Amino acid sequence: MRKLTNEELNRLSVEEFKKTSKTPVVVILDNVRSLNNIGSVFRTSDCLGIERICLCGITATPPNKDIHKTALGATESVDWKYYANTMEAINELRASGYTIAAIEQVEQSISLQNFEPKANERYALVFGHEVNGVDQQVVDACDISIEIPQVGTKHSFNISVSAGIVLWDIFSKLNFCK
Repeated sequence: MRKLTNEELNRLSVEEFKKTSKTPVVVILDNVRSLNNIGSVFRTSDCLGIERICLCGITATPPNKDIHKTALGATESVDWKYYANTMEAINELRASGYTIAAIEQVEQSISLQNFEPKANERYALVFGHEVNGVDQQVVDACDISIEIPQVGTKHSFNISVSAGIVLWDIFSKLNFCK
């Protein structure tokens, strides 16, 4: 077994990436405070061809050296927009036909393994603050809630880990399980 070189990976340029069709998902970061988490979400979104990221409330925006540290340039390839309030992003996306889903532990949530994204729908996934999660007002405005099953004592993943798990699951269901 030999590790592939970067040239053998046939990576797209930023310009080429911008022209490709995207996974019909928008990520909403609801008051995420960690710059490293924000950067990690950008990098994961690039890898999975996510449409764009909505940075809301206290969530920092590029350019920022600490975001760049984990994003590794993904802030250039993934489209993003800042909103002073998460509800502004939700209202705009709902008006554009997105199904809004909180990634949160709530009553009547759908377990991630049971969530079946529809190929003809577009989704906006809300990931929340590292300690407080998705704000209750935002949860109330969502169409559904998706929960990642867990068995440990902590009852939560880091937000960048949650984004990676959920985005990969939806990406794979839309692209490989047809």
